[in-house]
Amino acid sequence: MAEQIAQDHQLQRRLTNRHVQLIAIGGAIGTGLFMGSGKAISAAGPGVLLVYAVIGGVLFLVMRALGEVLLSDLDYKSFADVAHDLIGPWAGFFVGWTYYVCWLVTAVAEVVAITGYARFWWPGLPLWVAPVITVAVLLGLNLTTVRAFGEIEFWFSIIKIVAIIALVVVGVALVAIGFTSPGGARADPANLWRDGGLFPRGFHGFAEAFQIAVFSFVGTELIGTTAAEARDPEVTLPRAINAIPVRIVIFYLGALAAIMAVTPWRGVSPEASPFVAMFSLAGLGAAAGAVNFVVLTAAASSANSGIYSTSRMLYGLSWAGHAPRAFRALTARSVPGPALLVTCAALLTSIPLMYVSDSIMTAFVAVTTVASVLFILVWCVIVVSYMRFRVLRPELHAASAFRLPGGWAAAWGSLAFFAFVTWTLTLERETWLAVRVSPLWLAALGAAWWARSRRAASR
Repeated sequence: MAEQIAQDHQLQRRLTNRHVQLIAIGGAIGTGLFMGSGKAISAAGPGVLLVYAVIGGVLFLVMRALGEVLLSDLDYKSFADVAHDLIGPWAGFFVGWTYYVCWLVTAVAEVVAITGYARFWWPGLPLWVAPVITVAVLLGLNLTTVRAFGEIEFWFSIIKIVAIIALVVVGVALVAIGFTSPGGARADPANLWRDGGLFPRGFHGFAEAFQIAVFSFVGTELIGTTAAEARDPEVTLPRAINAIPVRIVIFYLGALAAIMAVTPWRGVSPEASPFVAMFSLAGLGAAAGAVNFVVLTAAASSANSGIYSTSRMLYGLSWAGHAPRAFRALTARSVPGPALLVTCAALLTSIPLMYVSDSIMTAFVAVTTVASVLFILVWCVIVVSYMRFRVLRPELHAASAFRLPGGWAAAWGSLAFFAFVTWTLTLERETWLAVRVSPLWLAALGAAWWARSRRAASR
């Protein structure tokens, strides 16, 4: 009986291998790829392929480090628990609240984006309608069971995968028939190297592409958030993490190579989705509407992931003593109901934001840039947690069947890479502002931790 009561107050392992695999894929494919890749191509030219490959490779190492630590203790609910245990309570507090804000801000931005996509079909739609419907539907799905979240994310990911595979197939077909665009550009694999080589804009353009492309990988760490609710985590987590390189080659490098083989990189607009341009070149009249639907789905998937991850993080923070006890509660279906309700209510702040802002897309970019800087911080904490794990639990590392390839060298190399990416964010005024603003959040967290520690000491 006692065991049953304990189970009633825990997250349940109801995500199957199918769900975890597709959640991992969905976390790595978002609006950053569909909409931001055009700007990355215009910045670096064909060298953008190396940019995406390097970022993906480093995040694969970060996820391997996270996987090794999570599988060493299945009581970990998230990487905030890992940081709390291996670095210190303050680290769990910092990374937990930072990750919560990261996804909350990202989800708000995605709800704003969904409103814009919906108005593509219904220009006169009131600004409040799409956010209310989106939040209500996603809340209902997440309140049902964690399996419902896994199921909807599975189908969201299927749509994105089909769209990318269709783009690659269309690109190969256009190259095979020697398609020539109305502007006279011929589809040819040589487009990847004959106009200025792989790095036509030199090191500056190459570095500038990192600040754009890194946003596309936000959400890769969702694999770690599913750890507490994955069935057979010893099997599902390694499979999902080990599949990351294959996904990067197919969904990122394959799609970008197809785009640049058909359209010379100088012809790719930084202001529009290259996916729309590709389908339009193929003579598909419904391309704009089809891609708009896919991008809307990608935004909905990201918002759905935001609701899931923030609610679980708030639940974990509560059990760690870093958030009000009310967020420890689970519904009869073993989902964190109070945390879900607060998160969804916060997403509705997108409504007044849209009504008071004259340039919603400028606000969208600025907010998500700040979130991306904080995501880099979270990835760094994951790596540092792994390094502490190696020092504090050498026997568990020695017994691990799922180790980080490269060990210490890979960990230090990842941190050095994130320092480099942070530097690239200072190259443009818009992203440099985000780098300067982000420390204010850390200062606020430091003040909150100090106040919390003072209260605890006075009791």
